[in-house]
Amino acid sequence: MTTTSGTAKVTLPADNQILITREFAAPRANVWRAYTEPELIKRWWAGKKGTVTSVVVDLRVGGQWRYVMTANAGFEVAFHGEFRAVDAPSRLVNTEAFEGVPDPDGTAGLVTVTLTEKDGRTYLEALCEYPDGAIRDMVINSGMESGMQESYDALEQVAAAL
Repeated sequence: MTTTSGTAKVTLPADNQILITREFAAPRANVWRAYTEPELIKRWWAGKKGTVTSVVVDLRVGGQWRYVMTANAGFEVAFHGEFRAVDAPSRLVNTEAFEGVPDPDGTAGLVTVTLTEKDGRTYLEALCEYPDGAIRDMVINSGMESGMQESYDALEQVAAAL
């Protein structure tokens, strides 16, 4: 199968939104598992930026999640949120808060991930909606795209190996 390394596309459909689309060389069921199972998330979430030290996933509506990594430079990075919708293996809606800002929950985004499959390949669409354009721009300017590209490349490798 042809891999799709570094091919996630980032667009800005509205002043408070980021839309990420990417194709994975793996079936949807495998991408879903890699995206939602803690032991598999540990293998891809940090990309090449560091080492995942903790993954907690309570995969149900109202359930909490939290990912923590130690970056290669030695500092800790953590995100957390709550699941709002869980429709395996096609749709996941959750909040996402970066713990490195003064008011993580006040700046949290709402992320809707949709997975579709065609010919054994999975198409991901992740719509990230933020409270306002300034927060969206802060996310864009944080360097999130390079980290996301690395993470999604690693996610593809994990999902393809299942």
